[in-house]
Amino acid sequence: MRTAAVIGTGLIGTSAALALTRRGISVHLEDADADAARTAASLGAGTTEPAEGPVDLAVIAVPPALVGKVLADCQRRGLARCYTDVASVKAGPRGEITALGLDTVHYIGSHPMAGRERSGPLAATADLFEGRPWVLTPTADTDTETLNAALELVALCGAMPIVMDAADHDRAVALVSHAPQLLSSLVAARLEHAEETAVRLSGQGVRDVTRIAASNPAMWIDILSANAGVVADVLDDLAADLAETVTALRALQAADESTRREGAAGIEAVMRRGNTGQARIPGKHGAPPTRYETVTVVLGDQPGELGRLFGEVGALGVNIEDVTIEHSTGQQVGHVQLAVAPARARGLAAGLRERGWGVRE
Repeated sequence: MRTAAVIGTGLIGTSAALALTRRGISVHLEDADADAARTAASLGAGTTEPAEGPVDLAVIAVPPALVGKVLADCQRRGLARCYTDVASVKAGPRGEITALGLDTVHYIGSHPMAGRERSGPLAATADLFEGRPWVLTPTADTDTETLNAALELVALCGAMPIVMDAADHDRAVALVSHAPQLLSSLVAARLEHAEETAVRLSGQGVRDVTRIAASNPAMWIDILSANAGVVADVLDDLAADLAETVTALRALQAADESTRREGAAGIEAVMRRGNTGQARIPGKHGAPPTRYETVTVVLGDQPGELGRLFGEVGALGVNIEDVTIEHSTGQQVGHVQLAVAPARARGLAAGLRERGWGVRE
């Protein structure tokens, strides 16, 4: 691939363009919002000048409802030899493309499984897709050249290709992305009118659950509108589990001991199911989940402290597998949770204490 066009210079489109230009690809940018395209160009994502002839690949980075319309325009203009879209829903756009009678030989649906709570070109980064899954949804119509162009796009962006059926993809993202977004928003909505004293007690747990609730509602309406039925099915199942959990909690308050035992069994069952489901989530670099030990270090809120801590851990010969920072309310300190191999946890804690760090038991 030597040339590409990106139509839609939001977070995903601009990030893809930045990744391609970093690898020496000549990228031509288009957007219905000319200011967005100019902003992306100013960031080094490409040029707003039109291509002199058909580019090797056009990446359509618009909301799902607009994919068919934009692809029709691009094919009418002969913009590219091959086309893909990066919308987060695949079956709906594919159906519209077929209904419009568009060229499906030189088109393949795709979806990079990456994003941020922020949107727009200013939120874009060239490494957004590094190590992330990128789903491709070819059909019997898709020719080899188009599939290879899409695979090259994925490779240039540093992502991992996964081939799926479009409908299977939509069911999967409803479960692992779309429904969790709504659940995060529902939990965060409980905080809207909560007492200030209650909100001030927020710890890392509620921060983790509500992190994605900061996402752009308008963007999510576009996504959910294209996958509403499947997401509703997931939430229906979850609502049934929630109803059973409420019943179990009420039972824990009963005067009758046997009823309380039933309630406790119900809560234990749903939490154990949660343990099992959580353990299935891929671990580091997509490998099978690995158990780590956590070493918690008290860190002052001064410049360079985190870097100094990481340097000390490196000097002790320990690899940090993951890190979480929990900030203390009302104090200029935080708790840095270092996830390390179980065999190294005790030695790391002792070594850090010897070097003057406060290690929490």
